[in-house]
Amino acid sequence: MARAGLTTERLVRAGAELADEAGFDQVTVSALARRFDVKVASLYSHVKSSQDLRTRIALLALEEMADRAAEALAGRAGKDALLAFAGVYRDYARAHPGRYAAARLRLDPETAARSAGVRHAQMTRAVLRGYDLSEPDQTHAVRMLGSVFHGYVDLELAGGFSHSAPDSQESWTRILDALDALLRDWPAPA
Repeated sequence: MARAGLTTERLVRAGAELADEAGFDQVTVSALARRFDVKVASLYSHVKSSQDLRTRIALLALEEMADRAAEALAGRAGKDALLAFAGVYRDYARAHPGRYAAARLRLDPETAARSAGVRHAQMTRAVLRGYDLSEPDQTHAVRMLGSVFHGYVDLELAGGFSHSAPDSQESWTRILDALDALLRDWPAPA
């Protein structure tokens, strides 16, 4: 019988907190059982496996970021939208590093199609509407923005910018200015 008070949602949220504290790679059903001081077997009525738990945390993180991004983008266009959108990823990663890592978990195609990852792609394209890019350039730009945002955040979280001047905020601002300029003057295909 499941322990009173344990629900799938509560376990997923506790797993997300564990990810932020110890790292996403440390999230297992066993670690969660220790956190709740219960036997591992008692959690299997709520999650199928550690992989199921990790997938659920990824879906939670994608949803949280998508909600924040939608709120940040409301009423914005062009550079203002770009800055707001980029800021959501960076701020979320700083506040929730384990969840941020979870959001990048590779999902099976069916799960990915039902996830908030779809909303992220739609919002990225909404940001790009302010730059009047047509296909296939819009897809190239989506990939570029994702690469820059995630690459910068990963390096920053790993301490890659903490030992040199200027500080990482100044670089972040300059990079976003450069992205805006590039998107406004997107190069024609060779």
